[in-house]
Amino acid sequence: MNEFLEFIENNLQITYILILAIFVGIEVIKSIPAVLHTPLMSGANALSGVVIVGAILVMLHADPADYVAMSLGFVAVVLGVLNVVGGFAVTDRMLQMFKRKK
Repeated sequence: MNEFLEFIENNLQITYILILAIFVGIEVIKSIPAVLHTPLMSGANALSGVVIVGAILVMLHADPADYVAMSLGFVAVVLGVLNVVGGFAVTDRMLQMFKRKK
């Protein structure tokens, strides 16, 4: 628990940016109509790819003894990969609906 509190104290500005990004993301997502949700999945895949690269870079520069940073980086990579794979599956399924039947 002390490691977590030290991490928050050392990265207070990043924590504020993360909280602000969460609220901005919620407001943006609420304003998107349902019709545009599936086409925007491909854009979300690109953003998740950036999250994966960012998490890998953070893990590369983190101290190997800092288990909090390594664990959060690993969770970010895993969730980003799951989001990319799921987004591509949904987009592919959507595109299959528009193909001509033989």
